[in-house]
Amino acid sequence: MLIPLASEEPVAEAPPLSGEFGGVRWLYAFSDEEALARWALARGEGDRMWNYRRVQGAWLLDVAVPLVRMPCGVALDAGREGGGMLFPPVRGIVPETVAADVPGTAEVTGDGGRAGAGGTGPERKDGRG
Repeated sequence: MLIPLASEEPVAEAPPLSGEFGGVRWLYAFSDEEALARWALARGEGDRMWNYRRVQGAWLLDVAVPLVRMPCGVALDAGREGGGMLFPPVRGIVPETVAADVPGTAEVTGDGGRAGAGGTGPERKDGRG
C-alpha cells in the first residue's frame, strides 16, 4: 500500500496524510501509484509531487492506526471510480485497544495501544490474516 505523506519532510519523519469525517480520523492509503494519482487529480493537486511511504496493510492497521491516538480508520483508494473501501476503527479490523466499539477504548492511552491485539496480525483467529 502507498501512504501519501502530509508534509515534504524526509519520508521517515513525515506523518501520513489523513482527513476527518464523522468524528473519525481516516488515513489515506492507495493500492498503487495510479490510484494515488487519480485521487490527487480529483483533489485538483495532480501537478504536485507527492511523497509517499510504501507499507503493508497489516502494519498500517496494527501499528499506524494506534499511533493516531483517536478513533482512526483507513480509507483505501479514496476517489476511485466505483468506490474505494473503508476500514473503520472497530474490533476485528484494528487492535481492540483502539477499537471504537470496545467500551473504554475510544480514547487511547499514552502507550498508543498494543500492536497486534485483535488486529490483522498473525494472532488473528478468524483466518483472514
